[in-house]
Amino acid sequence: MAKTTKKASAKKATPTKATKSSPAPEARIAREVLPMPDLKHVGLTTYDAKDPNTKYPPITTLRPPMGAPNVMIVLIDDVGFGASSAFGGPCKTPVAEKLAANGLKLNRFHTTALCSPTRQAMLTGRNHHSVGMGAITEMATSAPGNNSIRPKEKAPVAETLRLNGYSTAQFGKCHEVPVWEVSPVGPFHQWPTGSGFEHFYGFVGGEANHHYPGLYEGTTAVEPPKSPEAGYRFLRSGTRIPLLSYATRYSTAIPIVE
Repeated sequence: MAKTTKKASAKKATPTKATKSSPAPEARIAREVLPMPDLKHVGLTTYDAKDPNTKYPPITTLRPPMGAPNVMIVLIDDVGFGASSAFGGPCKTPVAEKLAANGLKLNRFHTTALCSPTRQAMLTGRNHHSVGMGAITEMATSAPGNNSIRPKEKAPVAETLRLNGYSTAQFGKCHEVPVWEVSPVGPFHQWPTGSGFEHFYGFVGGEANHHYPGLYEGTTAVEPPKSPEAGYRFLRSGTRIPLLSYATRYSTAIPIVE
């Protein structure tokens, strides 16, 4: 008995203090299955709020794991590694140079030399044929790997992150929607908002007018905020970057002619 008391008093003498620099450890969340199963309450269910045994766990919101990074992907059509000054090219990219100087130059991204297949491969992390994108969406056929339909078992990266608590958004060009699904009535399951992105602002298809683009916000067609005469350019319109942001620019694929 004395031994137990001694241990208890020793523990009391050295209290631990939580600080901002040492946050409490994250509760174990099973992230192996997506969507994550709802936690079921196991315990006594009382019928009177005044009952001293009335005790339930707090409502919690899903968040990414502690220390999870923000992710921003910028895809520029028809631009290879040799174009950027970060890799010795003629196009000045000071921000990319700064990032490269303080980190890594990643040069093992394998393109497919076409728009839709490269995008679908990058957005899923899989071979483009395995996600139905053997060519651009306008050239889809019923041949295996070429129908422009992403199989249900091939989840996009954005969907995986969203189901882990990330906020996700896509801006710019979307060239991964089958042509027969580009309509005001959908179906929308292969549009950005059906592929893991909670917000989408851009156009659907291979190209658009830089001055008068056919824009969508989510799945709703919208007008540009102002005219080209008032200074509007699609590439200059800005927005807040969430935790996962996928920005796609197409100026090199369809150059601007002033």
